[in-house]
Amino acid sequence: MAYSSNRQMKLSRLAKAVVSVAAMALPVFVWAQRKPVWKSVEFAIVKFNDEAPKSWSMYHTEKKGLLLVRIWKRYLLVDLKEQEVYEIDPQTVKPAGDNVEWSLSEKPSEALETPGWKTRGVGPMEQVSFRLGKNGYVLQLQIPLKANGQPAY
Repeated sequence: MAYSSNRQMKLSRLAKAVVSVAAMALPVFVWAQRKPVWKSVEFAIVKFNDEAPKSWSMYHTEKKGLLLVRIWKRYLLVDLKEQEVYEIDPQTVKPAGDNVEWSLSEKPSEALETPGWKTRGVGPMEQVSFRLGKNGYVLQLQIPLKANGQPAY
């Protein structure tokens, strides 16, 4: 009888230890599954074929030079440093108030063709324009600069 009681006590302690470890690991797992928040870019301007789209938003993350641009229902990841643009599946982008949640791990492997990439300073803004595809529409982004002339995003 003492053997059985001792064994049950050890199993009980083992079960408590397993539950404790799982309880500590769960928040870490949930945190790792959360997508980074992309914050809305203030004072930006977007033009699509020299006209302002009726519905658009621009978002930035902590990493400089990356912008997530929404035009109508289409999302584009714009890498300003590499001069690349990726089409993002809208179902992978989750609205979160004025911001959105999206992970760079969901970036497609192939960039869109963006001929005619041009960057120039326009007063307190940096203007980036490029063509979407060989004969596609021109997308123009005007992004605020800091007081020292460096890109804010």
